[in-house]
Amino acid sequence: MPRTYVSKFVGRSSELETLHQRLQQAERVVISAISGMGGIGKTELALQYAINYYRKHYLAGVCWLQARDVDLGNLGTQIVKFARNKMKLSVPQKLDDQPLNLDEQAQWCWDNWQPSDNLVLVILDDVTEYDKIKAYLPPNHPRFKIIITTRKQSLAESFEMLPLQVLSEAAALELLESLIGKERLNRQWSEAKKLCKWLGYLPLGLELVGRYLKTKKDISLTDMQQRLEKKHLEQRSLKEPTATMTAQKGVAAAFELSWLELNQDAQQLGCLLSLFALAPIPWELVENCLPDQDSEDLEDIRDDFLLELNLLGRTDKGIYQLHELIREFLRDKMERYDGADQLKQGFGQTMVAVADKIPKMPTQKDIDATTPAIPHLTEVATVLSDWLKDEDLCTPFQGLGWFYEGQGAYEQALPWLEQGLKLTRDRLGEEHPDVATSLNNLAVLYYRQGRYCKAEPLYVQALEMRKKLLGTQHPDVALSLYNLAKLYSYQGRYSEAEPRFVQALEMKKKLLGTQHPDVALSLYNLAKLYSYQERYSEAEPLFVQALEMKKKLYAQQHPYVALSLNGLAKLYSNQGRYSEAEPLFVQALEMFKKLYGQQHPYFALFLNNLAVLYRDQGRYSEGEPLFVQALEIYKKLLGTEHPHVAISLYSLALLYNNQGRYCEGEPLFVQALEIFERKLGSNHPNTIACRENLQKLRDELT
Repeated sequence: MPRTYVSKFVGRSSELETLHQRLQQAERVVISAISGMGGIGKTELALQYAINYYRKHYLAGVCWLQARDVDLGNLGTQIVKFARNKMKLSVPQKLDDQPLNLDEQAQWCWDNWQPSDNLVLVILDDVTEYDKIKAYLPPNHPRFKIIITTRKQSLAESFEMLPLQVLSEAAALELLESLIGKERLNRQWSEAKKLCKWLGYLPLGLELVGRYLKTKKDISLTDMQQRLEKKHLEQRSLKEPTATMTAQKGVAAAFELSWLELNQDAQQLGCLLSLFALAPIPWELVENCLPDQDSEDLEDIRDDFLLELNLLGRTDKGIYQLHELIREFLRDKMERYDGADQLKQGFGQTMVAVADKIPKMPTQKDIDATTPAIPHLTEVATVLSDWLKDEDLCTPFQGLGWFYEGQGAYEQALPWLEQGLKLTRDRLGEEHPDVATSLNNLAVLYYRQGRYCKAEPLYVQALEMRKKLLGTQHPDVALSLYNLAKLYSYQGRYSEAEPRFVQALEMKKKLLGTQHPDVALSLYNLAKLYSYQERYSEAEPLFVQALEMKKKLYAQQHPYVALSLNGLAKLYSNQGRYSEAEPLFVQALEMFKKLYGQQHPYFALFLNNLAVLYRDQGRYSEGEPLFVQALEIYKKLLGTEHPHVAISLYSLALLYNNQGRYCEGEPLFVQALEIFERKLGSNHPNTIACRENLQKLRDELT
């Protein structure tokens, strides 16, 4: 039996107990197979079981047999040698004048095992094939208890499998502490947690790195992780086990044993999987990367090789994942693979197709469907953009931007749109349609963030570039005009906004037809402009037309339908037509809540508008909680400096003012005014209205 130098065996107490309970079934021969990936601690678990239980339960001894890389004769030789050396048996060469071959000699050893009336524990370590050991297993007698360790998930149907998983975080930290000391670990607690995570909580990796750090007192855990991130599995701490370790191979060498059992197709699949992010992998994405591969053949390769050898894990139906260090190992194989570029391009195209399906305003259903692919789309954008075609370059960044922007997570969207613009410029030059698209996408985000001074020059630049590259009559030119008009409209620059809205609308009708989603959006926003100017008789028919068109073009439950309902309701509310406005507000609010949930800027907008209606009717107890809820959502999603936050503060201040709660209203007016002045300027209608109402309140107080 091998020696163990483990000072503290951690994280496997339940597995030890399970193993013991299985082996103590008295009425039958029990073969318990400990399975798992290389480095998971299969051998150490078997060894620790033998050490902990042999004195009390296995008085007839423990026979340890090495099953990897042995031919049949070698395994038989180990059994005969054990019988001669440990039990002092004279193993016969002949029986009844008939010569005994090696497997018959081995069976004679089992039949004559001494002492004859106690339990025997037989351990076959690192079995690769059942057929190689079958002839040498002990006879079918309940005194023999057999443990097999294997990398395979299913050696034989009769075996009771005990699959090992990686350690818990707590157990991983405990193992690291046993090697580097409690004081050193506690001093670098957060760094230790990061290091354990990088190693994927794999016992072999943790022990190798821990023993290395034990001899390198001056290396911090942060430095250690940086070395690992730089050299990966080639970092010396992961390559050479010490003489006092149970494991006799480094991490890469341990994985190499499984790699060598893969056929060419399985190796190709392993390389492809290494391109995915360190996250759950929807299998349909893998199939899409290999469109020429039969899906059943691909499934068999996955199941018969990668899953069977524990190189890949199944986490849910249709969902798979690589271990952190196996991914590092397979990435190294990928870099040496002849078809690496082709796999990278196929992976990139698959993720571009995912990004292409993300709408500008994704619903909660869209978000839920896309979320599993986001880590892998991120991987393409950050690591594999060089393998994207020119025409696909901006798509992953646009998709990621819209995914986060559609949830109101503007700060998460920003770096993707900025990076997309930079990369398209670097590769495609300063003047290219995709550069204009990237400029426009970033400008839209700035607009939604209330950063109007940053949005305007980008809108103008995109418009001029599109006119130059695409001509003056093009849908993208109409889109740029429309976006610039929206910005001017919100800033109160109505005389600049209106002609651009009208021009964009006419162009869209001409190029896209009168029944088109973009035409409906233009009608809606032109109606909003008229509403801002109190040109209600001009606004109403446009709102109604836009709403009917959206209902026709989209499903009844759609964000654009909700926005049109809200716009028409606000028009009615501004005119004092409260009985017509309220049901539309409620309908829009419920629709948006169903589509997006409550944590979204538009949901807050609808709450605020409904609260205004209640306030204007003197229904203060109904309006106040809605104002407060809207304000909290805005602050959480947009920060404290967004114009929408100012609108909520101002609206709530007006409610307090109407109730005579001047001391509560004044600080909100002040806060709102400061934001309006910073973000919209001193001449914006919102700024002027807020300033005037603050002055009226102060006049009342004096």
